[in-house]
Amino acid sequence: MKKITVAAAALIKDHKLFIAKRPADKLPPLVWEFPGGKPEANETLPEALRRELREELHIDTKIGDFITKTTHTYDFAEVEINLFKTEMCNPKAQIVDTEHVETAWVTTSDFDKYQFADADIALLDTLKKIPI
Repeated sequence: MKKITVAAAALIKDHKLFIAKRPADKLPPLVWEFPGGKPEANETLPEALRRELREELHIDTKIGDFITKTTHTYDFAEVEINLFKTEMCNPKAQIVDTEHVETAWVTTSDFDKYQFADADIALLDTLKKIPI
């Protein structure tokens, strides 16, 4: 089975986390996730995350501490998500998302209002336990 390693952002601003809804043409479709992406050759996970956030959200970020890792097996692949605490270099910068169909800033108590990707669900409990 194909394995996909992903770096994801727990992007924090004003005690809220940024989440994004995947487009219909990406697997898994139309579910919420923490933004990020796959590393390219010879790229560390933090480097990949910084690049992906610049490409997809048009923001510069400070990649902070590693929070947790989770793995989920879908029909199409085994997905490993590595979650990092992340902040925008300029908190007043406007996010311009070119990848997702919808975005939101949420508190951890809002998580149950959103249908997250199965791979991201395991991250929710960890995030509820740390200061945001």
